[in-house]
Amino acid sequence: MTDTGPDGAQPARLLRDTPVIRARLAWRRFARRIADHMPKGLYARSLLIVVLPMLILQSVVAYVFMERHWRLVTGRLSEALARDVAAVIDVVETWPQDPNWRTIRSIAERDLGFTVTLLPGSTLPPPMPKPFFSLLDSALSEEIEARVHRPFWIDTVGASDLVEIRVVLQNGILRVIARRSQAYASNSHIFLVWMVSTSLVLLTIAVLFLRNQIRPIQQLADAAESFGKGRPVGDFKPRGAREVRRAGEAFAVMRRRIERQIEQRTTMLAGVSHDLRTVLTRFRLQLALLPDGADREALEIDVGEMQAMLEAYLAFARGEGEEEATPTDLRELLRAIAQDAERAGFEIEHGFTGAPTLTLRPNAFKRLIGNLVGNALRHGEKVDLRGDHSAGWLTITVDDDGPGVPEDERDNVFRPFYRLDQARNQDEGGTGLGLAIARDIARSHGGDITLEASPLGGLRAVVRIPG
Repeated sequence: MTDTGPDGAQPARLLRDTPVIRARLAWRRFARRIADHMPKGLYARSLLIVVLPMLILQSVVAYVFMERHWRLVTGRLSEALARDVAAVIDVVETWPQDPNWRTIRSIAERDLGFTVTLLPGSTLPPPMPKPFFSLLDSALSEEIEARVHRPFWIDTVGASDLVEIRVVLQNGILRVIARRSQAYASNSHIFLVWMVSTSLVLLTIAVLFLRNQIRPIQQLADAAESFGKGRPVGDFKPRGAREVRRAGEAFAVMRRRIERQIEQRTTMLAGVSHDLRTVLTRFRLQLALLPDGADREALEIDVGEMQAMLEAYLAFARGEGEEEATPTDLRELLRAIAQDAERAGFEIEHGFTGAPTLTLRPNAFKRLIGNLVGNALRHGEKVDLRGDHSAGWLTITVDDDGPGVPEDERDNVFRPFYRLDQARNQDEGGTGLGLAIARDIARSHGGDITLEASPLGGLRAVVRIPG
Protein backbone atom coordinates (compact mmCIF):
# COMPACT_ATOMS: atom_id res chain seq x y z
CA MET A 1 0.00 0.00 0.00
CA THR A 2 1.47 3.37 -1.04
CA ASP A 3 1.76 6.12 1.54
CA THR A 4 0.11 9.36 0.51
CA GLY A 5 -0.40 12.75 2.08
CA PRO A 6 -3.67 14.18 3.32
CA ASP A 7 -4.66 15.28 -0.18
CA GLY A 8 -3.57 12.03 -1.86
CA ALA A 9 -0.20 13.41 -3.05
CA GLN A 10 2.91 11.27 -2.75
CA PRO A 11 5.53 12.34 -0.23
CA ALA A 12 8.48 14.43 -1.44
CA ARG A 13 10.84 11.48 -0.82
CA LEU A 14 8.97 9.36 -3.35
CA LEU A 15 8.92 12.21 -5.87
CA ARG A 16 12.70 12.52 -5.59
CA ASP A 17 13.03 8.83 -6.43
CA THR A 18 11.36 9.13 -9.82
CA PRO A 19 13.57 8.48 -12.88
CA VAL A 20 13.07 12.02 -14.18
CA ILE A 21 14.26 13.61 -10.94
CA ARG A 22 17.23 11.23 -10.72
CA ALA A 23 18.18 12.07 -14.30
CA ARG A 24 18.01 15.79 -13.57
CA LEU A 25 20.14 15.43 -10.46
CA ALA A 26 22.69 13.35 -12.35
CA TRP A 27 22.80 15.93 -15.14
CA ARG A 28 23.31 18.74 -12.63
CA ARG A 29 26.18 16.90 -10.98
CA PHE A 30 27.75 16.23 -14.39
CA ALA A 31 27.32 19.86 -15.45
CA ARG A 32 28.83 21.04 -12.15
CA ARG A 33 31.90 18.84 -12.66
CA ILE A 34 32.32 20.12 -16.20
CA ALA A 35 31.98 23.71 -14.97
CA ASP A 36 34.67 23.12 -12.34
CA HIS A 37 37.16 22.14 -15.05
CA MET A 38 36.20 24.91 -17.48
CA PRO A 39 38.39 28.02 -17.75
CA LYS A 40 37.26 30.92 -15.58
CA GLY A 41 38.50 33.86 -17.65
CA LEU A 42 36.37 35.53 -20.31
CA TYR A 43 39.21 35.43 -22.85
CA ALA A 44 39.73 31.67 -22.40
CA ARG A 45 36.01 30.98 -22.52
CA SER A 46 35.58 33.05 -25.68
CA LEU A 47 38.42 31.13 -27.33
CA LEU A 48 36.79 27.90 -26.28
CA ILE A 49 33.51 28.99 -27.85
CA VAL A 50 35.33 29.64 -31.13
CA VAL A 51 37.74 26.70 -31.12
CA LEU A 52 35.48 23.90 -29.88
CA PRO A 53 32.85 24.09 -32.66
CA MET A 54 35.64 24.38 -35.22
CA LEU A 55 37.33 21.25 -33.90
CA ILE A 56 34.06 19.32 -33.83
CA LEU A 57 33.23 20.40 -37.38
CA GLN A 58 36.68 19.46 -38.66
CA SER A 59 36.55 16.11 -36.90
CA VAL A 60 33.19 15.29 -38.44
CA VAL A 61 34.30 16.42 -41.90
CA ALA A 62 37.57 14.51 -41.65
CA TYR A 63 35.78 11.36 -40.50
CA VAL A 64 33.25 11.55 -43.32
CA PHE A 65 36.01 12.22 -45.82
CA MET A 66 38.15 9.35 -44.52
CA GLU A 67 35.26 6.95 -44.21
CA ARG A 68 33.58 7.64 -47.52
CA HIS A 69 35.73 9.49 -50.02
CA TRP A 70 39.17 8.17 -49.12
CA ARG A 71 38.02 4.60 -48.55
CA LEU A 72 35.85 4.67 -51.68
CA VAL A 73 38.59 6.02 -53.94
CA THR A 74 41.20 3.65 -52.52
CA GLY A 75 38.81 0.72 -52.90
CA ARG A 76 38.06 1.57 -56.51
CA LEU A 77 41.76 1.98 -57.38
CA SER A 78 42.65 -1.28 -55.63
CA GLU A 79 39.81 -3.01 -57.49
CA ALA A 80 41.12 -1.74 -60.83
CA LEU A 81 44.66 -2.93 -60.08
CA ALA A 82 43.39 -6.34 -58.96
CA ARG A 83 41.38 -6.66 -62.20
CA ASP A 84 44.47 -5.81 -64.24
CA VAL A 85 46.54 -8.41 -62.37
CA ALA A 86 43.79 -11.02 -62.87
CA ALA A 87 43.67 -10.17 -66.57
CA VAL A 88 47.44 -10.62 -66.91
CA ILE A 89 47.22 -14.01 -65.17
CA ASP A 90 44.46 -15.14 -67.52
CA VAL A 91 46.48 -14.10 -70.59
CA VAL A 92 49.63 -15.80 -69.30
CA GLU A 93 47.83 -19.09 -68.68
CA THR A 94 45.70 -19.09 -71.88
CA TRP A 95 48.20 -17.74 -74.46
CA PRO A 96 51.23 -20.03 -74.73
CA GLN A 97 52.47 -18.35 -77.93
CA ASP A 98 54.51 -15.89 -75.80
CA PRO A 99 56.87 -18.10 -73.77
CA ASN A 100 59.29 -15.24 -72.96
CA TRP A 101 56.51 -12.85 -71.83
CA ARG A 102 57.73 -10.10 -74.13
CA THR A 103 54.29 -9.17 -75.38
CA ILE A 104 52.76 -9.44 -71.91
CA ARG A 105 55.45 -7.23 -70.37
CA SER A 106 55.08 -4.70 -73.18
CA ILE A 107 51.31 -4.53 -72.81
CA ALA A 108 51.55 -4.29 -68.98
CA GLU A 109 54.12 -1.49 -69.06
CA ARG A 110 52.53 0.44 -71.95
CA ASP A 111 48.79 0.08 -71.23
CA LEU A 112 48.47 -1.03 -67.60
CA GLY A 113 51.29 0.98 -66.03
CA PHE A 114 53.12 -1.77 -64.11
CA THR A 115 55.87 -4.28 -64.74
CA VAL A 116 55.53 -8.07 -64.59
CA THR A 117 58.18 -10.73 -64.21
CA LEU A 118 58.13 -14.50 -63.73
CA LEU A 119 60.09 -15.77 -60.74
CA PRO A 120 61.10 -19.41 -60.40
CA GLY A 121 59.75 -21.56 -57.60
CA SER A 122 56.42 -21.74 -55.86
CA THR A 123 57.14 -20.49 -52.34
CA LEU A 124 56.04 -17.04 -51.28
CA PRO A 125 58.00 -14.89 -48.80
CA PRO A 126 56.77 -14.77 -45.20
CA PRO A 127 53.85 -12.38 -44.65
CA MET A 128 54.79 -8.77 -44.07
CA PRO A 129 53.77 -7.19 -40.74
CA LYS A 130 50.44 -5.46 -41.22
CA PRO A 131 50.39 -1.77 -40.29
CA PHE A 132 48.10 -0.54 -37.53
CA PHE A 133 46.23 1.71 -39.94
CA SER A 134 46.59 1.18 -43.68
CA LEU A 135 43.68 1.52 -46.02
CA LEU A 136 45.77 0.27 -48.95
CA ASP A 137 46.82 -2.99 -47.31
CA SER A 138 43.30 -4.05 -46.37
CA ALA A 139 41.61 -2.84 -49.56
CA LEU A 140 44.17 -4.36 -51.94
CA SER A 141 44.24 -7.67 -50.07
CA GLU A 142 40.46 -7.97 -50.23
CA GLU A 143 40.32 -7.18 -53.95
CA ILE A 144 43.14 -9.57 -54.94
CA GLU A 145 41.60 -12.34 -52.87
CA ALA A 146 38.22 -11.74 -54.53
CA ARG A 147 39.59 -11.49 -58.12
CA VAL A 148 42.58 -13.82 -58.31
CA HIS A 149 41.63 -16.78 -56.11
CA ARG A 150 45.26 -17.87 -55.76
CA PRO A 151 47.87 -17.67 -53.03
CA PHE A 152 49.40 -14.20 -53.05
CA TRP A 153 51.77 -11.95 -51.16
CA ILE A 154 51.81 -8.15 -51.13
CA ASP A 155 54.16 -5.49 -49.77
CA THR A 156 52.53 -2.10 -49.16
CA VAL A 157 54.57 -1.06 -46.11
CA GLY A 158 57.78 -0.07 -47.83
CA ALA A 159 58.97 3.52 -47.82
CA SER A 160 59.05 3.68 -51.63
CA ASP A 161 56.21 4.75 -53.91
CA LEU A 162 55.85 1.21 -55.29
CA VAL A 163 53.62 -1.74 -54.41
CA GLU A 164 54.79 -5.32 -54.93
CA ILE A 165 52.37 -8.18 -55.57
CA ARG A 166 53.33 -11.85 -55.94
CA VAL A 167 50.89 -14.54 -57.09
CA VAL A 168 51.58 -18.30 -57.30
CA LEU A 169 51.08 -19.68 -60.85
CA GLN A 170 51.45 -23.17 -62.28
CA ASN A 171 54.93 -22.61 -63.64
CA GLY A 172 56.30 -19.98 -61.22
CA ILE A 173 55.48 -16.84 -59.31
CA LEU A 174 54.09 -13.77 -61.02
CA ARG A 175 55.69 -10.63 -59.66
CA VAL A 176 53.89 -7.32 -60.26
CA ILE A 177 55.41 -3.98 -59.33
CA ALA A 178 52.99 -1.03 -59.59
CA ARG A 179 52.99 2.56 -58.47
CA ARG A 180 51.35 3.16 -55.11
CA SER A 181 49.15 5.86 -56.65
CA GLN A 182 47.51 3.18 -58.89
CA ALA A 183 45.92 1.55 -55.84
CA TYR A 184 45.86 4.32 -53.23
CA ALA A 185 44.42 7.84 -53.04
CA SER A 186 47.80 9.27 -52.13
CA ASN A 187 46.83 12.93 -52.54
CA SER A 188 44.05 12.80 -49.97
CA HIS A 189 46.30 14.33 -47.33
CA ILE A 190 46.17 17.58 -49.28
CA PHE A 191 42.59 17.99 -48.10
CA LEU A 192 43.66 17.58 -44.47
CA VAL A 193 46.58 19.97 -44.94
CA TRP A 194 44.33 22.63 -46.43
CA MET A 195 41.71 22.11 -43.72
CA VAL A 196 44.24 22.42 -40.88
CA SER A 197 46.02 25.37 -42.51
CA THR A 198 42.84 27.37 -43.04
CA SER A 199 41.73 26.52 -39.51
CA LEU A 200 44.98 27.88 -38.09
CA VAL A 201 44.55 31.08 -40.11
CA LEU A 202 40.97 31.48 -38.90
CA LEU A 203 42.02 30.72 -35.34
CA THR A 204 44.76 33.36 -35.49
CA ILE A 205 42.28 35.93 -36.75
CA ALA A 206 39.82 34.94 -34.02
CA VAL A 207 42.51 35.25 -31.32
CA LEU A 208 43.50 38.73 -32.51
CA PHE A 209 39.88 39.82 -32.75
CA LEU A 210 39.02 38.46 -29.31
CA ARG A 211 42.03 40.16 -27.76
CA ASN A 212 40.86 43.49 -29.12
CA GLN A 213 37.35 42.83 -27.80
CA ILE A 214 38.42 41.57 -24.37
CA ARG A 215 40.99 44.32 -23.72
CA PRO A 216 38.35 47.07 -23.11
CA ILE A 217 36.56 44.79 -20.64
CA GLN A 218 39.84 44.17 -18.81
CA GLN A 219 40.56 47.91 -18.75
CA LEU A 220 37.09 48.56 -17.34
CA ALA A 221 37.62 45.92 -14.65
CA ASP A 222 41.05 47.36 -13.75
CA ALA A 223 39.61 50.88 -13.57
CA ALA A 224 36.72 49.76 -11.34
CA GLU A 225 39.11 47.80 -9.11
CA SER A 226 41.51 50.74 -8.77
CA PHE A 227 38.64 53.12 -8.01
CA GLY A 228 37.27 50.72 -5.41
CA LYS A 229 40.69 50.56 -3.73
CA GLY A 230 41.00 54.34 -3.67
CA ARG A 231 43.82 54.40 -6.22
CA PRO A 232 44.08 56.79 -9.18
CA VAL A 233 42.22 55.46 -12.21
CA GLY A 234 44.20 57.37 -14.79
CA ASP A 235 43.02 58.23 -18.29
CA PHE A 236 40.14 55.80 -18.72
CA LYS A 237 38.12 56.03 -21.94
CA PRO A 238 35.29 53.67 -22.93
CA ARG A 239 36.32 51.50 -25.88
CA GLY A 240 35.24 48.33 -27.62
CA ALA A 241 31.82 47.10 -28.66
CA ARG A 242 28.64 49.08 -28.07
CA GLU A 243 27.67 47.17 -24.94
CA VAL A 244 31.17 47.48 -23.47
CA ARG A 245 31.20 51.20 -24.19
CA ARG A 246 27.87 51.59 -22.45
CA ALA A 247 29.25 49.84 -19.39
CA GLY A 248 32.39 52.03 -19.50
CA GLU A 249 30.36 55.21 -19.87
CA ALA A 250 28.12 54.15 -16.97
CA PHE A 251 31.22 53.57 -14.83
CA ALA A 252 32.65 56.96 -15.79
CA VAL A 253 29.36 58.70 -14.90
CA MET A 254 29.18 56.83 -11.59
CA ARG A 255 32.78 57.73 -10.81
CA ARG A 256 32.17 61.44 -11.50
CA ARG A 257 29.00 61.38 -9.38
CA ILE A 258 30.77 59.76 -6.44
CA GLU A 259 33.71 62.16 -6.68
CA ARG A 260 31.32 65.10 -6.84
CA GLN A 261 29.44 63.86 -3.79
CA ILE A 262 32.71 63.40 -1.89
CA GLU A 263 33.80 66.89 -2.87
CA GLN A 264 30.47 68.39 -1.79
CA ARG A 265 30.57 66.50 1.51
CA THR A 266 34.14 67.60 2.15
CA THR A 267 33.24 71.23 1.43
CA MET A 268 30.20 71.05 3.71
CA LEU A 269 32.18 69.43 6.51
CA ALA A 270 34.89 72.06 6.17
CA GLY A 271 32.26 74.77 6.69
CA VAL A 272 30.70 72.96 9.63
CA SER A 273 34.12 72.38 11.16
CA HIS A 274 34.99 76.07 10.80
CA ASP A 275 31.74 77.20 12.44
CA LEU A 276 32.01 74.76 15.35
CA ARG A 277 35.65 75.55 15.95
CA THR A 278 34.74 79.24 16.05
CA VAL A 279 32.21 78.56 18.80
CA LEU A 280 34.74 76.46 20.73
CA THR A 281 37.32 79.25 20.39
CA ARG A 282 34.85 81.72 21.91
CA PHE A 283 34.29 79.26 24.76
CA ARG A 284 38.02 79.08 25.38
CA LEU A 285 38.33 82.89 25.35
CA GLN A 286 35.48 83.26 27.80
CA LEU A 287 37.02 80.59 30.03
CA ALA A 288 40.31 82.45 29.94
CA LEU A 289 38.56 85.51 31.45
CA LEU A 290 37.13 83.51 34.33
CA PRO A 291 39.04 83.38 37.60
CA ASP A 292 40.94 80.22 38.45
CA GLY A 293 39.00 77.57 40.30
CA ALA A 294 37.46 74.12 40.18
CA ASP A 295 34.57 75.27 37.99
CA ARG A 296 36.94 76.66 35.38
CA GLU A 297 39.03 73.49 35.33
CA ALA A 298 35.90 71.35 34.85
CA LEU A 299 34.69 73.56 31.99
CA GLU A 300 38.10 73.41 30.31
CA ILE A 301 38.01 69.61 30.52
CA ASP A 302 34.54 69.59 28.95
CA VAL A 303 35.65 71.94 26.16
CA GLY A 304 38.68 69.71 25.47
CA GLU A 305 36.45 66.65 25.26
CA MET A 306 34.10 68.51 22.91
CA GLN A 307 37.11 69.42 20.73
CA ALA A 308 38.28 65.79 20.62
CA MET A 309 34.78 64.51 19.88
CA LEU A 310 34.35 67.08 17.12
CA GLU A 311 37.62 66.09 15.45
CA ALA A 312 36.69 62.37 15.68
CA TYR A 313 33.21 62.92 14.25
CA LEU A 314 34.51 65.02 11.36
CA ALA A 315 37.27 62.49 10.62
CA PHE A 316 34.72 59.68 10.51
CA ALA A 317 32.33 61.61 8.26
CA ARG A 318 35.15 62.78 5.98
CA GLY A 319 36.67 59.30 5.67
CA GLU A 320 40.01 60.65 4.41
CA GLY A 321 38.52 60.38 0.92
CA GLU A 322 40.29 63.42 -0.52
CA GLU A 323 43.80 62.00 -0.05
CA GLU A 324 45.64 60.66 -3.12
CA ALA A 325 47.03 57.13 -3.14
CA THR A 326 50.82 56.97 -3.43
CA PRO A 327 53.45 54.19 -3.12
CA THR A 328 54.08 53.79 0.61
CA ASP A 329 56.80 51.98 2.56
CA LEU A 330 54.74 49.90 4.99
CA ARG A 331 57.74 48.72 6.99
CA GLU A 332 58.60 52.33 7.83
CA LEU A 333 54.95 53.13 8.53
CA LEU A 334 54.63 50.33 11.10
CA ARG A 335 57.97 51.31 12.62
CA ALA A 336 56.79 54.91 13.02
CA ILE A 337 53.56 53.79 14.73
CA ALA A 338 55.53 51.51 17.08
CA GLN A 339 57.97 54.31 17.94
CA ASP A 340 55.11 56.68 18.73
CA ALA A 341 53.63 54.10 21.10
CA GLU A 342 57.00 53.45 22.76
CA ARG A 343 57.58 57.18 23.27
CA ALA A 344 54.23 57.29 25.05
CA GLY A 345 55.51 54.63 27.47
CA PHE A 346 53.88 51.49 26.05
CA GLU A 347 55.48 48.14 25.26
CA ILE A 348 54.99 47.09 21.64
CA GLU A 349 56.72 44.63 19.30
CA HIS A 350 56.58 44.98 15.55
CA GLY A 351 57.83 43.35 12.34
CA PHE A 352 57.18 43.14 8.62
CA THR A 353 57.83 40.50 5.92
CA GLY A 354 57.43 40.59 2.15
CA ALA A 355 57.52 43.49 -0.32
CA PRO A 356 57.26 46.69 1.76
CA THR A 357 55.91 49.02 -0.94
CA LEU A 358 52.19 49.28 -1.71
CA THR A 359 50.10 51.99 -3.31
CA LEU A 360 47.59 53.38 -0.77
CA ARG A 361 46.58 56.57 1.05
CA PRO A 362 49.37 56.82 3.62
CA ASN A 363 47.76 59.20 6.13
CA ALA A 364 44.46 57.32 6.13
CA PHE A 365 46.19 53.97 6.44
CA LYS A 366 48.36 55.24 9.27
CA ARG A 367 45.20 56.40 11.00
CA LEU A 368 43.71 52.91 10.48
CA ILE A 369 46.65 51.11 12.10
CA GLY A 370 46.96 53.81 14.75
CA ASN A 371 43.35 53.34 15.80
CA LEU A 372 43.83 49.58 16.11
CA VAL A 373 47.08 49.96 18.05
CA GLY A 374 45.55 52.64 20.29
CA ASN A 375 42.56 50.42 21.00
CA ALA A 376 44.91 47.53 21.86
CA LEU A 377 47.05 49.73 24.14
CA ARG A 378 43.96 51.03 25.88
CA HIS A 379 42.89 47.54 26.94
CA GLY A 380 46.17 45.60 27.19
CA GLU A 381 49.70 45.91 28.48
CA LYS A 382 51.51 44.08 25.65
CA VAL A 383 50.86 44.65 21.94
CA ASP A 384 52.33 42.82 18.93
CA LEU A 385 52.13 44.52 15.50
CA ARG A 386 52.98 42.36 12.46
CA GLY A 387 52.69 42.88 8.70
CA ASP A 388 53.06 40.58 5.70
CA HIS A 389 52.78 41.40 2.00
CA SER A 390 52.70 38.26 -0.15
CA ALA A 391 50.47 36.31 -2.56
CA GLY A 392 48.75 39.51 -3.69
CA TRP A 393 47.53 40.49 -0.19
CA LEU A 394 48.69 42.79 2.58
CA THR A 395 47.89 41.31 5.99
CA ILE A 396 48.48 43.27 9.22
CA THR A 397 47.71 41.79 12.63
CA VAL A 398 47.46 43.68 15.93
CA ASP A 399 47.51 41.38 19.01
CA ASP A 400 47.05 42.37 22.63
CA ASP A 401 46.82 40.61 25.99
CA GLY A 402 43.71 42.48 27.16
CA PRO A 403 40.30 41.11 28.10
CA GLY A 404 39.29 40.70 24.45
CA VAL A 405 35.83 41.03 22.94
CA PRO A 406 33.07 38.40 23.17
CA GLU A 407 32.52 36.58 19.90
CA ASP A 408 28.91 37.75 19.59
CA GLU A 409 30.03 41.38 19.97
CA ARG A 410 32.85 41.41 17.40
CA ASP A 411 30.63 42.71 14.60
CA ASN A 412 28.85 45.25 16.80
CA VAL A 413 32.03 47.06 17.87
CA PHE A 414 32.47 48.31 14.28
CA ARG A 415 29.17 50.22 14.46
CA PRO A 416 29.59 53.98 14.92
CA PHE A 417 29.21 55.19 18.52
CA TYR A 418 28.89 51.62 19.79
CA ARG A 419 30.98 50.83 22.86
CA LEU A 420 31.12 47.85 25.16
CA ASP A 421 31.47 50.05 28.24
CA GLN A 422 27.88 50.90 29.09
CA ALA A 423 28.93 53.67 31.49
CA ARG A 424 30.07 55.70 28.42
CA ASN A 425 33.10 57.00 30.29
CA GLN A 426 34.77 59.24 27.77
CA ASP A 427 38.16 58.87 29.41
CA GLU A 428 38.08 55.07 29.14
CA GLY A 429 35.88 54.28 26.21
CA GLY A 430 36.67 57.05 23.74
CA THR A 431 34.02 58.23 21.29
CA GLY A 432 33.15 54.81 19.90
CA LEU A 433 34.40 55.73 16.41
CA GLY A 434 37.93 54.28 16.33
CA LEU A 435 37.05 50.86 14.90
CA ALA A 436 34.35 52.32 12.65
CA ILE A 437 36.87 54.72 11.12
CA ALA A 438 39.41 51.90 10.76
CA ARG A 439 36.96 49.61 8.92
CA ASP A 440 35.82 52.50 6.71
CA ILE A 441 39.42 53.16 5.66
CA ALA A 442 40.14 49.47 5.11
CA ARG A 443 37.07 49.03 2.91
CA SER A 444 37.91 52.17 0.94
CA HIS A 445 41.16 50.35 0.02
CA GLY A 446 39.21 47.27 -1.11
CA GLY A 447 39.89 45.26 2.06
CA ASP A 448 38.32 44.67 5.46
CA ILE A 449 39.03 44.15 9.17
CA THR A 450 38.11 41.08 11.19
CA LEU A 451 38.44 40.33 14.90
CA GLU A 452 39.42 37.01 16.46
CA ALA A 453 41.08 35.54 19.52
CA SER A 454 44.74 36.46 19.98
CA PRO A 455 47.58 34.06 20.86
CA LEU A 456 48.49 36.58 23.58
CA GLY A 457 45.18 35.91 25.29
CA GLY A 458 43.34 39.05 24.23
CA LEU A 459 42.03 40.31 20.89
CA ARG A 460 43.54 40.07 17.42
CA ALA A 461 42.59 42.57 14.71
CA VAL A 462 43.39 41.37 11.17
CA VAL A 463 43.56 43.85 8.29
CA ARG A 464 43.57 42.37 4.78
CA ILE A 465 43.97 44.59 1.74
CA PRO A 466 44.57 43.42 -1.86
CA GLY A 467 47.94 44.44 -3.12
